[in-house]
Amino acid sequence: MNVSVEFIMTGLFVFALAGFLGFETIRRVPRLLHTPLMALTNALSAISLVGSIVVLGGQFTAYTTILGFVAVIASTINVVGGFLITDKMLKMFKPREKPKPPEAAEAEAGS
Repeated sequence: MNVSVEFIMTGLFVFALAGFLGFETIRRVPRLLHTPLMALTNALSAISLVGSIVVLGGQFTAYTTILGFVAVIASTINVVGGFLITDKMLKMFKPREKPKPPEAAEAEAGS
């Protein structure tokens, strides 16, 4: 396997550029849109989980099997964590129960 330095540098450049662009995009999203954005990223993570399962199931070489296993673990952690965070964020939007006045609480306790 002959991989040139130019190929590796190009890949690292694209990775760094994508990371910077993603960070700047997320940083400028209003708070109200974070929950739908999280739901979208959960869907994309689920797609990557399916792809990593396909790679793992292919068993082409030992190297691809190991990479497929690592990808399945990482994707699973990403999907589960994303759903937990999205659930927590959605709970923030639910209306809270207002505390009852002391008179109403005493009336309920007395009856």
